[in-house]
Amino acid sequence: MRFVYSVLGRAALLIFSMATAHAADCDRACLVALADKYLAALAAHDPQNAPLSSGVRMVENAKRIRPGEGLWKTASAGSTEFKIVVPDPLSQQVGGMVIMQSEGKPAQVGFRLKLAGGMIIEAEHLIAIPRGGELPALLNKVRPAIPMEIPYEYADARGRLIHIAKSYYDAVDLNNGSLAPFASDCGRQENGLRTAPSGGPLSGPDIPGAAQRPIGLLGMIDCRSQIDMQTFEYITEIASRRVEIADEKTGLALGFSDFRHAMEKKQFGILNDPGRATVDRSYNPFDTLAMHIFKIWGGQIHEIEAMGFVAPYNSPSGWE
Repeated sequence: MRFVYSVLGRAALLIFSMATAHAADCDRACLVALADKYLAALAAHDPQNAPLSSGVRMVENAKRIRPGEGLWKTASAGSTEFKIVVPDPLSQQVGGMVIMQSEGKPAQVGFRLKLAGGMIIEAEHLIAIPRGGELPALLNKVRPAIPMEIPYEYADARGRLIHIAKSYYDAVDLNNGSLAPFASDCGRQENGLRTAPSGGPLSGPDIPGAAQRPIGLLGMIDCRSQIDMQTFEYITEIASRRVEIADEKTGLALGFSDFRHAMEKKQFGILNDPGRATVDRSYNPFDTLAMHIFKIWGGQIHEIEAMGFVAPYNSPSGWE
């Protein structure tokens, strides 16, 4: 009889421990509120107003920092109307992209927070300052489709969202647009500039102030055909891929990566472009440390919001 009571007692203790651990988890609403609290603490230069663990690891633009350093010092205004938040209760992480100010200038900021026991054990910042210090018009507001909730019949499970987001890096790295499920309406913005679809007489200039693209034989280039043209062959590899955050409710998945460019040659071939056969890229070796947010529904990538900054070639991620 004592043995039975002992077994039952241990079982009850295990159930209680599991329930306690589960209760300590932060649900979706909690993670969204945590992101708001953290961003407000950043703008107020007050790390004590964020639930940071005593051993929190913090990385900003691939460099290890401590609470009170980096953006904790330079933030001069809180987030604007442009804000994307991706909560993931399963991984106990929340990430996203906002526009705020750093040293009085607009800054595009990517962030990621990881919790354990209700405390932040990892915090990551990615900061890109717009060219010329002026905020591109496309970063004034988030594209309307990005925050929309996905109807049940079109929603993808968390694991599927992460799988599809990972496939994007394979497609770009291997110059094969068929490796990722791009929707026909797929659009991509990078640091506030539209980079896909591109081409065609009605697409407008790639860079504000640049000359209008001349009319030619080549039509609009979508997310898939752009890759198949070997547009990204100058990317040597996409390293340090981390795709760990996804939100089934909005169909958003978030990934960090390092686009490495050895630039061992300066001229690259272009396929299926009647106006050119090669493109010159006379750059020195460099990395682009990036964050991408993918809008996925019905098993396809419909929107991509990306940001990044240029770093020395073969830069570490900061998490080594």
